[in-house]
Amino acid sequence: MESEVKEGIIRIVAGTVLLAAAIVIEKTCSLATWQLLLIYLVPYLVTGYDTLKEAAEGIAEGEALNENFLMAIATVGALAIGFLPGAEAQFAEAVFVMLFFQLGELFEGLAEDRSRRSIAHLTELRPDTASVLRNGEEAEVKCEEIVIGDTVLLRPGDRVPVDGIVLEGESSVDMKALTGESLPVALRPGDRILSGSINGGGLLRVRCEKAFSESTASKILELVENSATHKSRSEAFITRFAKVYTPVVVGAALLIAFLPPLFSGSFSTAFPTWLYRGLLFLVVSCPCALVISVPLSFFGGIGGASRHGILVKGSNYMEALSRVRNVVFDKTGTLTEGVFEVTAVHPDKIDERQLLHLASHVEHHSTHPIAAALRAAWDGGEDDCSIQEVSEVSGKGVTALVNGKKVAVGNTRLMDDEGAAWRDCHHGGTIVHVSIDGEYAGHIVISDRIKADAKDAVSDLKAQGVAKTVMLTGDRDAVAAAVAKAVGVDVYRSELLPAAKVEELEKLIPQGVTAFVGDGINDAPVLTRSDVGIAMGAIGSDAAIEAADVVIMDDKPSKVALAVKLARRTVRIARENIWFAIGIKFAVLALAAAGLATMGMAVFADVGVTFLCVLNAIRALR
Repeated sequence: MESEVKEGIIRIVAGTVLLAAAIVIEKTCSLATWQLLLIYLVPYLVTGYDTLKEAAEGIAEGEALNENFLMAIATVGALAIGFLPGAEAQFAEAVFVMLFFQLGELFEGLAEDRSRRSIAHLTELRPDTASVLRNGEEAEVKCEEIVIGDTVLLRPGDRVPVDGIVLEGESSVDMKALTGESLPVALRPGDRILSGSINGGGLLRVRCEKAFSESTASKILELVENSATHKSRSEAFITRFAKVYTPVVVGAALLIAFLPPLFSGSFSTAFPTWLYRGLLFLVVSCPCALVISVPLSFFGGIGGASRHGILVKGSNYMEALSRVRNVVFDKTGTLTEGVFEVTAVHPDKIDERQLLHLASHVEHHSTHPIAAALRAAWDGGEDDCSIQEVSEVSGKGVTALVNGKKVAVGNTRLMDDEGAAWRDCHHGGTIVHVSIDGEYAGHIVISDRIKADAKDAVSDLKAQGVAKTVMLTGDRDAVAAAVAKAVGVDVYRSELLPAAKVEELEKLIPQGVTAFVGDGINDAPVLTRSDVGIAMGAIGSDAAIEAADVVIMDDKPSKVALAVKLARRTVRIARENIWFAIGIKFAVLALAAAGLATMGMAVFADVGVTFLCVLNAIRALR
C-alpha cells in the first residue's frame, strides 16, 4: 500500500508541475490547437493513464458504466471540444479534472488504509513460528505444523500461537488484542491459554489443544476477513442505485449534448456549447462519493468496534444492530458470572459449621457447580469422617452415610422422600436442604453473582432508546425474580427449556428488531433465531463465533450497549454521506443542464464531495 501511495503522490505532483508548465507555454507562445493538445497530453497521460486503462478494461469486460469510464469520456471530450467550430479549447480543464480525480482516488486509498489499520491489530494475532519441544529438544516450527498434543514453549513477550493448557510455569498474559482490556490475566498450571494473547514475564510450557487453523485467533481473523461479504441495506441500495443511476446520467448527458442543438436552428453553432454542458454533466454524475464513502463508513465502524473487543460479522449486522428495539438476555454467564457461592446458612438444631460440614462431605465427589460452591464454603479441611454409600438421586440431590448416619442434601422433593419437614427461605438463590436420618437439619442458600456492570448495561440500553429489555432463564422463578430486579430488566421469564426460550423470543420479533445476548455455548438455537445474535464472553468458544452475528470477546454486558451505540453512530454517518452526496450532485446536475455550472463546480460535485464524504466516514473509526 505504501508503494502505491508514493506512486500516486509522485504522479499528482508531476502532473501538477507539467500542467503549470503547459499553461505557461500556452500563455506565452502562439501555438496551433493541435500543438497545444500535444503539450497538454503530457500531464494528462502522466496523471490519468491508469484511469484510461481501467475504463478500456471495463468496456472489454462489458462493465463500461463505472466512474473510470465516466471520467475518461468527460476528459477526452473536453480535450476534443476545442477542435469544433466556434468552440473554446478546454485542455487545461480536462487535465485539471483528471488531476483532481486522481487526488480523490489517492485520498480514498489513504482512508481505506487507515480503516484497515484499525483492524490490523487483529491480523497480528497469529505469529509465523513457534518453539515446540519434541523428543526433549526445542525446535522452531511454522505454526501450521503444530499438532494437538505438542508442547509449546512460550518465553516472555511471545505471541501465543495455539489454544492450549498450561503445563508448567506461572505468568500473566496480555489479552488486549482479543478483548480490548488492558489488564493482564494471571495463569498457572492447569489454566487455559488462548492464541493471540501475549505472554508476560514468565516461562510457560503449554500443551496444544487445538490445531492452528482452529484456534481462537484464526477463527477471529476468518470472521473479520469475511465481514466484507455481508453488505448492509445501505450498501446494497448504493449498488442498485449506481447500476440504474450511471446509465441514466450517461443517456441524459447525450441528450443534453445532441438534442438542444437539433432544435436550435444551427446545429454546428450550438453543438459545442451543449457538448460542454453534457461533459460537465458527466463529471458531476460520477458516483464516487457514494460508492466509496458508504462502504468505508461501515468498514470503519467495524474496525472501531474491534478495538473494543466487539467483532461484527458484516455491515448488514451492524445496520441491524443500529435498529434494535428489544434486547433479550440469557441469565447465567451473561448477566451473572456463572460462579456459584454460598450466601446464607440457616441451620436447624445444629450450628452453621456442622451444616456446611455435612453438606460439603456428601457432595465431595460431585461435579455439579452447586457441589463446588458447598466445598468451597467449607474451610475445615480434611477430617476423619467416614463417608459411605454415596448415591445421587436424579433431579433431587445426593445421599450418603456420614459416620453411620444417613445425610440427604438436595431439593424439597428429596426432603419429602426422606420425610423431613423442610421450611422455605425468603432469600433469592438456590436453596439446598439437608436432613439427618430423616430429620430436617436446615438449608444453605447458594447464589450466582451478578456481574458488576450488568445493571449499567441495562440502563444504558434504555437510555439509547431500546424499547424492552428481557431476561430468559431456565432457573427457578425466585432466583430469576431476584436477578431481574437487581439489574432492572423490564420482563423476565423463568424455568424455560431451550425450546421455550425460542418461543419467547419469537413473541418479541414482530414488535421490532430483536437481539439475543447469550454466552454462546448452549444458546446457539436462540442466537440463530434472533435478528441479531450476540455471543458475550465468547472468547475461545467455537459455538459462539459460528452461531452469533456479533461476538463480544469478554464477559462485560456493558459492551452490548456500546455495540448498539457504535452501530447507530456508524449508520448515521453512512446516511449523512448518502444524503449529502445525492443532494449536492442533483443540485449541480441541474445547474449543468441549465448551463449555469462551471468546470470548477463540476469537480467539486465529484472530487470535492467525495473528499468530504470520506472525511466524514473516517469519523466511524473513532
